[in-house]
Parts: sequence; C-alpha cells; structure tokens
Amino acid sequence: MPNERLRDTLLRNGLSLEQVSKATGVDPKTVERWITKGRTPYPRHRHTIASMVRETENYLWPEAVAPERKVEIAGSEVLKVYPHRNAIPADLWDRLIKDAAEHVEVLVHAALFLVERPTFVRDLADKAANGARIRLLFGDPASREVARRSDEEQLGKGTLGARIRNALAFYRPLLDVDGVEMRFHKTTLYNSIFRSDDEMIVNTHVYGFQGAHAPALHIRRLSAGDLFETYSESFETVWTQSKPATF
Repeated sequence: MPNERLRDTLLRNGLSLEQVSKATGVDPKTVERWITKGRTPYPRHRHTIASMVRETENYLWPEAVAPERKVEIAGSEVLKVYPHRNAIPADLWDRLIKDAAEHVEVLVHAALFLVERPTFVRDLADKAANGARIRLLFGDPASREVARRSDEEQLGKGTLGARIRNALAFYRPLLDVDGVEMRFHKTTLYNSIFRSDDEMIVNTHVYGFQGAHAPALHIRRLSAGDLFETYSESFETVWTQSKPATF
C-alpha cells in the first residue's frame, strides 16, 4: 500500500526523491519504493526524513515503532503535569507565544484567559505576518454542545455562549489577517489544545469543573512519539468538521 502521508509531506516541503536520496544515502529507487510500495525505511533513515520534514516518525510510519516503545517515549513527551490549568506559570504561556514560528493552534470553547494577555492578539498577527500558520477553533456559541457544557460546568444557562462571544470581540482584528483562520466547532471538547510549534498545552476537561480548575499537560513532540501526535490528529479532525467563524 502506498505511503500517502510520506508522499504528501515531501510534496508540501518541496522535496524530490533525489534530495531525500542524498540525505539518506540510498538510491532514489529505494526512496520511491518507500512511497509507492509503503516499504518501511531503517530507523536511521526514518530519523533523517522526519527531521527534514518536521513530522514525527509515528505520523509517517504508524506501524514502525513497537507499542512498548511508544509507551516509553510518551513518558518523555510529558514535560510537566499541572493539577489545574490556572497553575501554569504566566512565563510559560509567554514563552510559548513568543517562540512560535510555524504553527499556533488553539482548540477551545472561549479561553478568555488568553486575551487577558494585553499583546496576545497582536502577537498572533505578527506571527502570521512572519509566515506562521494560525488556526483558532472556538465553540459555536449557538450550538447545543456549548449550552450543554455551560450546564455541566455549573455556569448557568447561556453563560458559556456569552463568554465565547465576548472572547470573539477581541479576535475581530484578526479577521482580515493573512495566515489567520478562525472556525466554530460543535464537538463535546474532551480537551482544550494550545499548540506552539512542537510544544503543546493540553487542558483535560473534568465533568462538573471549569477548565481553569482541571488538570493540564505540557508536552513536547518527539520524533518517534505518539502522545503529541494523538492530540495533533484530534485537532485536525475537529478542524475538518468545523465551519468558518462568524462575528
């Protein structure tokens, strides 16, 4: 079976068979077989290609890493566990925003706490102007899912929808900024996700608690890891099912 992930990744990065051949030290025909026949490269070649395209080995070759090895690596992907999201130091949020150069992805309902940072929206515009891709997913304030979450978090009827609309008012300056995309989702939202390049904050959601009081993980992507990739693929799934945000 062809490896379409590898084919697509090389195309997106403008890499030819010859370039991959030179980097890995194998014949171009071998590289072609990795793509068209789905052959699995040796680990050293997987490492080289993953580094070239800034993807994980697990994404490009999901079956290549043994399950027990994935478990070991996942432990190294977790940098810190916070008992509550509001226990995350302010300087960590500042660093993640400052260091992002290629990707900023946010999957939330409202996340008003982000726009409480005075320069957050301006920072996103600056990142986009310098070539970063900014993708923001908010809960659809008119959806049944948001209304249900508002009740589950004991916020009161319509409170969460109002919070989302309040947050969107801060993001309005980004509507016409190239490189910034904003969408509405209608998911249950099991986790909020905040990605900055190869780092991520995952705010788990606990029934009956607001997000600020639920645990959060600070994770960093590793080439053969599975944890970061799991949340990244979850974001992609929600993104494909969402619709453009309307203000």
